[in-house]
Amino acid sequence: MKRLQEKCLNCGKKLTGRIDKKYCDPRCKSAHQYKVEQERPERFYNKVDNQLRLNRRILKEYNKAGKAVVRQSIFMAEGFDPNFFTHYWKNRKGNVYLFVYEYGFLSKKENGNDKYVLIKWQDYMAK
Repeated sequence: MKRLQEKCLNCGKKLTGRIDKKYCDPRCKSAHQYKVEQERPERFYNKVDNQLRLNRRILKEYNKAGKAVVRQSIFMAEGFDPNFFTHYWKNRKGNVYLFVYEYGFLSKKENGNDKYVLIKWQDYMAK
């Protein structure tokens, strides 16, 4: 029987052993599979999940007290994207806060500057 693969797909060493062997050891197999995965385009699910996690981290970082006001330009510079959120809440005044898990934001214009009003989810908002 003829060997299917003469050399390791990762390091190029001559293979010995099983006829259908592709890698010289488990480390080479893992390294090759990692390289192949890195070359693939990022899946849509991963893009959305990564952006949601980044948005949440930014909101959490700037909202330590439970309520804050921050310029939009600061958020955008850090990679915040307001188009990615998990849910929303409308208050009695009709303002719609967009939430990324437990951290919310409201886009507002104040003194000619675009700002975000940041809040944290409260139990009364579920009603």
